[in-house]
Amino acid sequence: MPRTYSELYIAVRNALRSAGVEEANVEARLIVASASGKTTAKLLQDMRLYATDAVEKKAAGMLSRRLSGEPVAYITGVWEFRGLPMEVTPDVLIPRIDTEVLAEEAINWLTRNRRDGRVLDLCSGSGCIGCAIADALPQCQVVLADISPEAIELSRRNVARNGLAGRVSYMLTDATKAPPVMSGRFDIIVSNPPYIPSFEILTLDASVRDYEPIWALDGGEDGLNFYRSIVENWLPSLRSGGALMFEVGEEQAGPVKEIMRAHGMRDAVSVLDTRGVERVVKALV
Repeated sequence: MPRTYSELYIAVRNALRSAGVEEANVEARLIVASASGKTTAKLLQDMRLYATDAVEKKAAGMLSRRLSGEPVAYITGVWEFRGLPMEVTPDVLIPRIDTEVLAEEAINWLTRNRRDGRVLDLCSGSGCIGCAIADALPQCQVVLADISPEAIELSRRNVARNGLAGRVSYMLTDATKAPPVMSGRFDIIVSNPPYIPSFEILTLDASVRDYEPIWALDGGEDGLNFYRSIVENWLPSLRSGGALMFEVGEEQAGPVKEIMRAHGMRDAVSVLDTRGVERVVKALV
């Protein structure tokens, strides 16, 4: 017997709840919306309508994948970051709400100091941080830089999806090496680099360990390899008075501030995320 979208949503939500999925409400909405080819807003409007057999079958397949442990963002192919829809694939990390803290700090700094600044998003992945900055500050010029050609191509699609073409350019580069010749200078560098210590990778939740790209997680023996390399190699790319901002893992804020201070940076401070964890470290040159 045909079910309404509301009934289908409730069935998916209950299955997720029974499996212990914390955000069952949100994930059920995303699955049913994706299966029906609707936005979540449109789905809410259409809850009383009947879902087709094709939608039911697609939703069931997506639910099965989720119950096997696959992250819902990879199943639906889209995740939201600071209000922007971002395409995600297993080539990049799924944007986290913690990372929005870094984007907000960068936007606030640019608003106060360099509204038309040149911005580098280093280890850009899906491009979520750079896209958020370009969306909030149309006068800024943003460069997305990553070592992965697949990530760069994905970020191009996200720039187009959010109408940001013309404000964003791209750089294929290794963040642990010196910047490419003629890459220019920047007013601010933001980076959410790999920062999980190598020995902790196997202890991560299966939805992260088994599905997200390990190369985008592994920060070396102590998790600090990328911070050391970026500070050592990329500081000359910052203009005088410019800012460097990192996302950091738990208990890494202190060591990262010390790395920055050891290279002559000033005013190194940390910013808390919504859980009270020191999530962003920032300093000036």
